[in-house]
Amino acid sequence: MEIDELDRQVTHALRINGRAGYREIGAVLGVSDQTVARRYRRLRAEAGVRVVSVPNPIRLGYETWLIRLRTAPESAPRIAGALARRPDTGWVSITSGGTEIACMARVPASADRETLLLQKLPRTPRVTSVSAHCVIHQFVGGAVGPDLHDDALTAEQITALTPARPPQGSDRPAARLTPADAPLLEALAQDGRLGYAELAAAAGWPESTTRRRVQELFESGALYTDVEIDVELYGFRAPVLLWLTVSPSRLAAVGAALREHEEVVFAAATTGPTNVQALVVCRDMPELYRYLTEKLGSLDGVERIESEPLLHNVKQLGTVR
Repeated sequence: MEIDELDRQVTHALRINGRAGYREIGAVLGVSDQTVARRYRRLRAEAGVRVVSVPNPIRLGYETWLIRLRTAPESAPRIAGALARRPDTGWVSITSGGTEIACMARVPASADRETLLLQKLPRTPRVTSVSAHCVIHQFVGGAVGPDLHDDALTAEQITALTPARPPQGSDRPAARLTPADAPLLEALAQDGRLGYAELAAAAGWPESTTRRRVQELFESGALYTDVEIDVELYGFRAPVLLWLTVSPSRLAAVGAALREHEEVVFAAATTGPTNVQALVVCRDMPELYRYLTEKLGSLDGVERIESEPLLHNVKQLGTVR
C-alpha cells in the first residue's frame, strides 16, 4: 500500500480529533465526506490505522508504570500476549532480540500497586527479571497531546479540528470512571469512532444516556483519542525504545529538548536506575545513528543511553483484536 498526501492528512486529522465526523474532516481538508470515509476505511484495512479512546491517566490521577521483563526467547510471545490482554496495559512490545518485553500499565492511585504490578504479572520461571519504573512527569505523547511535528495539516486546519477540552493541569475535575462505564470503555478501546447507537448497544444504555456520558468523559478530559498506525507503511522502519540516565538538575531541560525533537513520539521522566524513557521513530538505522550522535548525545545532562529496537508491537493503544 502506498500512503499519499491525503492519507497523511486524514491520519493527522484523526490524531487531532479521533471522533471528528467525516463531513467535519472533509470540510477542513477540502474534500467530500465520502472521500474521507473511503480513505479511512482503506487505511484501517490496509495500513493498520485505528482510532482508539483510552483513559487519560494525567487527568484521572492514575499512576503510569513502565515495566521491563526479561524472558527466555521462546516464552516472550506468550507472555507478551498475556500482558496485552490485560485492560490496564496501554502498550506491549517485544524488544532486544526477542528476550525482553516492555509495557506500560495504568494504575488507579487508590489501587494496590503490589497486587497490580507484581502478583498479576505472569508467574513463570521463564521470566528472569522484572523492573518497574513509575512515570513522574510526561514530556511528550499520549495524553499530553498530538505530535507537534506532524506537518500534514496547517496550523489553521489543526485549530479547526481541535476539540474543546480542559487543558492539562486544569482545575476542572475529570469525570470519574465507574464500574458501570466498563462496557463503554471496552467498546471505545476497540474502536474510538463507534457511533452512539453502537456504543449504546455495547453499554446497554439508552442512546441519549450514552451520548451524554461519552460527551462528559471527553469534554472533561477523562478520555482522549489516539491513533494506531503501521509506522513502516509511513516510511519509518526504526522504532527504538531508549532508557536514559540524566543528571537530575537537567531533567526538565532535557525533557523540553526532547519535546522539540521530531523523532520523539513519547518521553517521560521516571523512577528507577534510568530516569527518562523515550520512544523514537526514525526512517532507518543510519537516521537513528545521526539522531543519537548529533541531537540526543549532545544534550547537556545526558550521561548514558540504552537502546532497544522494537521488534514487534503486540499491543499499541487499544484492546488487542
